[in-house]
Amino acid sequence: MTTVTTAPLPLLSRIRFRDAGTVVGLLLICAIFAVLTPSFLTLPNLMNILQQSAINACIALGMTLVIIAGGIDLSVGPVAALSAVLGAAMLAAGVPVPLALLGAIAVGVASGAINGALITWGGLQPFIVTLGGLSLYRALALIYTGGQPIFGLPKEFRAFTNGNLAGIPNSVLIVAALAFAAWVILNKTPLGEYFMAVGGNPEAARVAGVPVTLTKFAAYMISGAMASVASMILIGRLGAAEPTLGTLWELDAIAAAAIGGASLMGGRGSIFGTIVGCVILGALRNGLTLMNVQAFYQLLATGIIIIVAMLIDRATSGKQG
Repeated sequence: MTTVTTAPLPLLSRIRFRDAGTVVGLLLICAIFAVLTPSFLTLPNLMNILQQSAINACIALGMTLVIIAGGIDLSVGPVAALSAVLGAAMLAAGVPVPLALLGAIAVGVASGAINGALITWGGLQPFIVTLGGLSLYRALALIYTGGQPIFGLPKEFRAFTNGNLAGIPNSVLIVAALAFAAWVILNKTPLGEYFMAVGGNPEAARVAGVPVTLTKFAAYMISGAMASVASMILIGRLGAAEPTLGTLWELDAIAAAAIGGASLMGGRGSIFGTIVGCVILGALRNGLTLMNVQAFYQLLATGIIIIVAMLIDRATSGKQG
């Protein structure tokens, strides 16, 4: 009985400690920029940071579940682009907004299902499959549009994505709802336990009766759906769907998950930590922009933060090798 009650405690404490460290890092970044640029902590700018972080957060939520399950998804940017152009085409053709949104999300789910099938039943490596998907889905988006953007999105769709409730942008509220749903899945359902088990030790999970194949398959489908939602938020803001949309989104999502404490070896991660990681990246870029720092220095700062986050993760996880 003692092993049952005490074994999970070290892991639980470590995850909570890691989340607390991520929050401290965010507060430190905010304090530094508050001193360097007085406009940083103004309410409009804070809302701007949250709105800018929403798209990456949406992608990163799906990426976190994939990483926890022991995989990786490099195709989320092109999946978002394909969903965006097909969803925009439906909207421009007069398809009712709810149906067009469902159609766009279905594109993402189908793309994730293809990735998941090749990885699980095809026995291919996640890196190779999603790297191939990165080119495949981008090419499909470019071929469908002829490389041209799609305009003519209905006003009601744009009003929804650009609107706000009590001063909070709708995009932030959408991502908050998705984050809560992802947290419930990961922490309160058998599927979340399966993600952790499969990412930690797939062979032991299989012996214990966990449906390893279906668990990985579900992770990639969720990731594809999240990419589609992110694309809908963006095209509503821009008023057009570009087939080149989503370039390097996968790297930002992986970075946010890593900063938030997800282990790239699988089996460990935090929805809360990922959201904070997205806000850290958003705050960093916003603060440097307010200081008129050139873009390539922003990339340098982002890279340093990611490396530091991984060093902290190594120290707190206590893993060797």
